[in-house]
Amino acid sequence: MGYAKVHSVALLGVTGAAVVVEAHLATGLPALVVSGLPDAALVESRDRVRSAVINSGESWPQRRITVNLLPAHLPKHGSGFDLAVAVAVLAGAGAVPVDLLRRAALLGELGLDGTVRPVRGVLPAVLAAARSGLEQVVVPVANAAEASLVPGVTVRAADSLRALIDFARDGVPLRPPPSVSVTAPPAGPDLADVLGQERGRRAIELAAAGGHHLALFGPPGAGKTMLAQRLPTILPPLDDDAALEVTAVHSIAGTLPAGSPLIRRPPFQAPHHTATMPALVGGGSGLARPGSLSLAHRGVLFLDEAPEFNRRVLDALRQPLEDGEVRLHRSGGETRYPARVQLVLAANPCPCASPEGDRHCDCSPLVRRRYLGRLSGPLLDRIDLQVTLLPVASAALLTDHAAGEPSTVVAARVARARAAAAARWRGMGATCNADVTGAALRDPRWRLPRPATAVLAKALDQGTLSARGHDRVIKVAWSVADLDGRDRPGAGDVAEAFELRKGALR
Repeated sequence: MGYAKVHSVALLGVTGAAVVVEAHLATGLPALVVSGLPDAALVESRDRVRSAVINSGESWPQRRITVNLLPAHLPKHGSGFDLAVAVAVLAGAGAVPVDLLRRAALLGELGLDGTVRPVRGVLPAVLAAARSGLEQVVVPVANAAEASLVPGVTVRAADSLRALIDFARDGVPLRPPPSVSVTAPPAGPDLADVLGQERGRRAIELAAAGGHHLALFGPPGAGKTMLAQRLPTILPPLDDDAALEVTAVHSIAGTLPAGSPLIRRPPFQAPHHTATMPALVGGGSGLARPGSLSLAHRGVLFLDEAPEFNRRVLDALRQPLEDGEVRLHRSGGETRYPARVQLVLAANPCPCASPEGDRHCDCSPLVRRRYLGRLSGPLLDRIDLQVTLLPVASAALLTDHAAGEPSTVVAARVARARAAAAARWRGMGATCNADVTGAALRDPRWRLPRPATAVLAKALDQGTLSARGHDRVIKVAWSVADLDGRDRPGAGDVAEAFELRKGALR
């Protein structure tokens, strides 16, 4: 009889846990049994591993082999355990020593010819291995650059099971990870392309400065989509912690860019209005996958033609917008994905959306109300800025040398405003105005005087503004003051914030 164990990592959402892969070889009819809550892909590894071992020039043990994955109560998903299972079986048979792999996590899928193929979720898996005290990881060559983003862990890249066996037996070096490119991706479309629409430009600048949600209403061609697409270009780059969070989500989804895996620019997701609930929020059979909402974490989720989305799908955004995460419940447990996004909605005023304007629209007032009524009140109550755009005037398009302010100039103002907000709310768990709690806003140090908020008090008493809406207007007022370089908002700042909140065509 023989026994051996190695380490790997199991993922549940973006959270990883170290897993002990142990193999026991006993007398009996030759068989390979996998236990420890494996899914179908992991159960099928017995056939992949056997073929990979034989095609790597090793003998397959003709014994009864039991492979167990601890802790047994934790669900295990995917083919990323293949490499660990193969090494554990060979070590249990006495064919491969594991002295050089005792403090290593093994990650990788095996082809039938023994090649080590890339897997999803390597970055969060390596982060989990580091937290559990493992000092090195062995990953597929294609995942090595991604794994090397985690500091303090020795990364070894294996292109085949044969190479890993030679390393374990004779210390033949494995490939070092390639250097990670630090070249910044293209900045994207420039805000200078948006002509006219000063109100819309002001709205997205405020949204960027404070991290606020935004809704844009107006006829086709007014610039709603152009403004939304340019919002990421004026947002600050992601810091180290945020970049790792975003990269981990995209690693699980398998959408990391080749050659430069660390995502430094705020992501932008624009799902089509036919997107299903799992596609937008996350889900699917088996292991719940991240949807567009989580792929936009620390960035922008843009829903164009928002009333055309299924209302149930839109209303599913309400809880994640409040909590900053998606909780997906399945029979096997709960999966959580981060979802701290800036939501941008765009909507035409009616179903026909006549580009000639209201004079050529055949929709009745009732049809218009029903159309925009697909955006529920509770969802819109979470939108800080609700702006109506008018058609662009000819003077803005036909003037010689017509050009708006470029993204670089606006981004500099946004960065200064964000720095001011971060310094003010330091120690309160917020880095931008949108994240501030109501309790912090009512703290004696930051409470605005009654004359400055008189217009909000009147709206509250009349029932035209909710308590949540009151706090959100105050947060936008702070963003107005930060952009304009004032220490505290005044009555004018509050009035502008309130006006930008109630501008929806409803």
